[in-house]
Amino acid sequence: MIVYPQETTGQKTYVDRVLERWQEDEDTEALVQGEQRLTRAEARRRLFGLGHALRAQGLAPGDGVGLFLANRVDSVLVQLAVHLIGCRVVFLPPEPGPGELAALVEQSGASAVVTDPLFAERAADAAARSVHSPVLLSLGPCAQPCTDLLSVADGRPTTRPDGVPPLTADEPVTVLYTGGTLGRPKLAAHSRRLYDALVELVDDDAPEGSAATFLRSADPGAERVLVATLLTHGSGHLTTLQALVTGATLVVLPEFDADAALTVLREERITATMFVPPMLSALLDHPECLPGALPALRRIAVGGAAISPSRLQQAFEVFGPVVSQGYGQSEALGITVFGADELASEGPGRPELWRSCGRAISDVRVEIRAENGTEPLPPRQVGEVCVAGRTVMLGYYQDPARTAEALHEGWLRTGDLGYLDADGYLYLVDRAKDIIVTGSTSDNVYSRVLEDFLLTLPGVRDAAALGVPDAEYGEAVQVFLATAEGADVVPEAVGAAVTAELGELYAPRGTVLLDRLPTTKVGKVDKKALRAAWANGTLDAR
Repeated sequence: MIVYPQETTGQKTYVDRVLERWQEDEDTEALVQGEQRLTRAEARRRLFGLGHALRAQGLAPGDGVGLFLANRVDSVLVQLAVHLIGCRVVFLPPEPGPGELAALVEQSGASAVVTDPLFAERAADAAARSVHSPVLLSLGPCAQPCTDLLSVADGRPTTRPDGVPPLTADEPVTVLYTGGTLGRPKLAAHSRRLYDALVELVDDDAPEGSAATFLRSADPGAERVLVATLLTHGSGHLTTLQALVTGATLVVLPEFDADAALTVLREERITATMFVPPMLSALLDHPECLPGALPALRRIAVGGAAISPSRLQQAFEVFGPVVSQGYGQSEALGITVFGADELASEGPGRPELWRSCGRAISDVRVEIRAENGTEPLPPRQVGEVCVAGRTVMLGYYQDPARTAEALHEGWLRTGDLGYLDADGYLYLVDRAKDIIVTGSTSDNVYSRVLEDFLLTLPGVRDAAALGVPDAEYGEAVQVFLATAEGADVVPEAVGAAVTAELGELYAPRGTVLLDRLPTTKVGKVDKKALRAAWANGTLDAR
């Protein structure tokens, strides 16, 4: 059993740390989005006004507040304001359909839903379906009958709201959507332990190689961090938090495309950012993304999904030794990290490390366990990745049965398969649900292994491998490739190359060429959509 110490009453929160930063050099830019530029003093006053505005809606400490928000400066501030007044943040991402979104609002117990005007119709529908009828608020005027929170905030005090009780270690303060079945969403609930760990990691005495190296600098106030992933997802949330608690200027990208990202990276002199692999790939494929094009950029973190070794090496060639990669999930927002300096020094002599996602961050333990979930396996043996530490969730919100399946004595079963080497480097090979079981002996085909190899083939920009129904073996390997314009990729040659490198078991039954693969709102390949389009015959194949 893992026991965590209780925090003492009055211990500072991460919001306190942000406010301390914003009280220094008040004319320094704190938040930027296009023409909107807030100094630290302006951001602090706006934050306090939003806190009072939320209280004016009847919200009290411990209440849940759903955030259905686009990437914008006010979205950052309202998330901080919810925590400032002791309420629980419930992130509502844009990808769920109407039924799933309504179920998410209902299960989270949100007393209010704050929506971006762009999402107001969907938010109103979800709130109307909820039994407990949450208050609907918007960040600006919208077409739905709801209160404009920004207008309310303009007339409120610009002093910090008081009377917020201290949080305990076991109180859920942030809830993240992490999938689930129709009508039964899984909501990963985190306590202040996650945020306390983050603050400690970015302190000056944090160990080298920890997650803190993402923003380690002799002058953190000179850092300019771009958040390009969704603020309502773990990757965008962590990028935002790391920037704010270190005093960096946070630049918000409303919506990702390679042109917009390259322009902002260049014009805003961005020093650090985080991308999911498809975003990084799109940037690398941009004709203006050349070595030396972004001289201010000193740190790029890659996470949210696995990146192929070939793409990672390409990023090093274009940007230099500034690329690190991390591994986490909604249930554990920080697990491992592979720092850029470490990868640059170790990678040339150990090429297999380009496939690794690094070693456990401070205060996190990683074990590879057998199918029963309790027996640790020796190095290089594939099993389920299990994790313990303060970045691990309390459990699934209001869902004790699923919590019991995922957590055992403080250890999280991630659902990811991988192995550790003798030095503690973690290698992921697949999601448990994505394994393709095929062949005459029903052996495992790991889609990550196959996809990494496919991405080394000339003309292949993105790849996905699925198991499709097969009368003889139950499942067969089906490959989907997004190819570069004008590339001469021959499906039969792809199959021959796979067989030569990985063996007959990995040989695809078929190869489909596409202009692009479907992706989720956070930029991951959407295998669920790809599988459905394949089954329905609606893929626009070349």
